[in-house]
Amino acid sequence: MTGRLPHPRNWPVTVKVPVLVAGLMVIVSLLVTDRVLERLVETQERHLDALAGTYLDGLSSAVLPDVLRADVWEVFDALDRARLLYQDLNAVETIVTDTDGGVIAASDPRRHPSRSRIADERYEALPPGHVLIDERRGEARVRRILTYQARPVGAIDARLDVSGLLAERREVLTTLLLTNLALTLLMAAVGYLAVRRMMRPVQVLSDHLSQGQQGRMVLIPDRELAAPGTEFGQLFRRYNAMASAVNEREMLSEQLAREETLASLGRLASGMAHEINNPLGGLFNTIDTLRRHGEKQEVRERSIELLGRGLAGIRDVVRASLVAYRSDRAAAALTREDLEDLRVLVEPELRRKRLRIDWDNRVEGPLALPGGAVRDVLLNLLLNACAATPEGGRIGFEATTGHRVLRLVVEDEGPGLPDKALAYLSNPQASRAPVEDRSGLGLWMVRRLVDERGGSLEARNKEAGGAWVGLTLPERAPEKAEELRHVA
Repeated sequence: MTGRLPHPRNWPVTVKVPVLVAGLMVIVSLLVTDRVLERLVETQERHLDALAGTYLDGLSSAVLPDVLRADVWEVFDALDRARLLYQDLNAVETIVTDTDGGVIAASDPRRHPSRSRIADERYEALPPGHVLIDERRGEARVRRILTYQARPVGAIDARLDVSGLLAERREVLTTLLLTNLALTLLMAAVGYLAVRRMMRPVQVLSDHLSQGQQGRMVLIPDRELAAPGTEFGQLFRRYNAMASAVNEREMLSEQLAREETLASLGRLASGMAHEINNPLGGLFNTIDTLRRHGEKQEVRERSIELLGRGLAGIRDVVRASLVAYRSDRAAAALTREDLEDLRVLVEPELRRKRLRIDWDNRVEGPLALPGGAVRDVLLNLLLNACAATPEGGRIGFEATTGHRVLRLVVEDEGPGLPDKALAYLSNPQASRAPVEDRSGLGLWMVRRLVDERGGSLEARNKEAGGAWVGLTLPERAPEKAEELRHVA
């Protein structure tokens, strides 16, 4: 199966320029060839006119008296002398006729005997005083009217061999065409090599930009840097400076994001310590009750029930923390339980600020999404929502699926997102997070997850107050979800 040739506008510059040079050379060569041949033809015809005029002038002077006397033999003698005198003219045939068109004498009397009429179409309608060239036969025809006292007394018709002149034309044409073809090919080759050499720095820069789209930007090595004083040398050094700055900013953003994650973990640890400490006090009281009144069955049953509920609460908090931050769970498929664990993790913050949460988790079964990354992003959004919402307020969470797409919504009743944050979240081509304040790091994590998964993100401030953030994450190849284990 053969592919179609690309459109000329899609050709690379290394092809366009040589083709353009070759085309211009062809046009120029055609114009030059036409002009040279035109001048050559004019020169040849001018010389031929001069030679034919000299030949006819001499022959007219010689035969005119004999024509007036109708002396055939003298006319024959004049034709022989003229043939010998003008050998370089290559006169093939010369005929002297009277006013009635009858032949008086001819250089070839066998073909044109005296007193006969010319039976040759080559002499018909031949204008006097002009050279008529027949390229097919390789000859030229001329006619001179013989006059005496302003009246015609006869005519001279001659056929000249101009095959040499025509051969010279063809030779010149062939030489011009071959020379122009050689020059065209040479110029096209020189143009290709020159453009390819000139485009090499552009190709180097393009390759490094393409590599930068796949990860960290790669610096152009010193051996490929052009001279500092050239345009490409300055461009390459500015690119390296820009690439270094971008790489440093990327490393700083990643480092700050890790610090933000650790800071969030610290806030969670503080909340979990409080969550664990409260039931521990109750557990110690229950143990003290068992020591004092353990002989009573009713006391024992009630105390064991209280111990079970307290330990179960501690287990849920520890299990949710381990699931959220174990490295071997980072790439596991996202499950409904992963999202439910987030509610447990933000529960201390909700209780501390007396916040109400509208929780709507409609995820069923494992999803082909990185559980660790999605949990980190959602936990950051939920904690930010808790921090922004005033005491006694409400935050919302919604998770739905359909057509292999996960849709997540987090909203709050705070003052709303700053303009810089909205612009960063709403722009798919955004590359600079507002990291001047630490809240921008969480936004950077959200933007990065959405871009890596090929999803979409929408952020806006509600008219009634508060921020609304919606994420759409498409699933990829399904993975088997890892089963959660109880942690004792």
